[in-house]
Amino acid sequence: MKYRKLGNTGLKVSEIGLGSWLTYGTAAEQKAADACVAKAFECGINFFDTANAYNRGEGEKAIGAALRSYTRSDYVLSTKVFFPMGDGVNDRGLSRKHIMEQCEASLRRLGTDYIDVYFCHRFDNDTPVEETLRALDDLTAQGKILYPAVSEWTAAQISNAAGISRRLNLRPLASNQPIYNMFERYIEKEVLEVSAREGLGQVVFSPLAQGILTGKYKKGQQPPAGTRGSDDSVNGVIRSYLRDDVLDVVAKLDTVAAELGLKLSQLALAWVLRQPGVSSALIGASRPEQVEENAEAVNAVLQPDTLEAIEGILREVADFAPAR
Repeated sequence: MKYRKLGNTGLKVSEIGLGSWLTYGTAAEQKAADACVAKAFECGINFFDTANAYNRGEGEKAIGAALRSYTRSDYVLSTKVFFPMGDGVNDRGLSRKHIMEQCEASLRRLGTDYIDVYFCHRFDNDTPVEETLRALDDLTAQGKILYPAVSEWTAAQISNAAGISRRLNLRPLASNQPIYNMFERYIEKEVLEVSAREGLGQVVFSPLAQGILTGKYKKGQQPPAGTRGSDDSVNGVIRSYLRDDVLDVVAKLDTVAAELGLKLSQLALAWVLRQPGVSSALIGASRPEQVEENAEAVNAVLQPDTLEAIEGILREVADFAPAR
């Protein structure tokens, strides 16, 4: 495994991290979470990500249980706050009330004394940014979180928050967690540049485009049994990728990977990690062998001619706009 600093902090995270969206606490059982976490440690992965909203806390419980037998200082744990966790008017968003209450609830579900990286899961238009940043700063001062962060914030929102933090002498944001893969590349326009300027490292999710970039889905064929695409309870996002033009491109990318002696998933992860602003790429896995295969992507080096060939292939779906 290789490691990168999380933005301008001294915290080092594995280039491949293990996430829990649509897997632990939802589609996979606890024993699967335990097995995947064990394999992650074996591969040198030290970064584990979840969120309070993943199946209303069940994702946190599953990852917390899977990590319980490991030394706390040996891993980096992140979770998030924003989405509804109840039916009350204050059971959502980034108000001081919701952040403080949900941090305590996350700590209980995770079974830990502190959260390494605490992400604001989305931007909250109903709460002053200053209120949100002060709440995060207070949690950091209390030792309940170590690094405040955001997820899917725009370049303008990141820049504004960084300016407020400087003006109020608050601890700076350490990271942004956006979606980033071969088909969804919006962060390349402004977010990467602004984040680099403000010291935020990217922890990207869905680097394999919900499994599309594993090559398991084929044009003209039904999604294989047992995959996300075949599971109506979790396949809402993946449907955006199940287009003939996308699957045609995936087939061509698979050929490129094979010529390099790589799995398509490894090629896709190496492509994401080519960006110096990316600190870690989060994978989802329900089987240990998936973790091991993806972890090996850190050793793949993509030469300029390969990157150019990939760009030519990806231009065939330049109008990709997922329904999210």
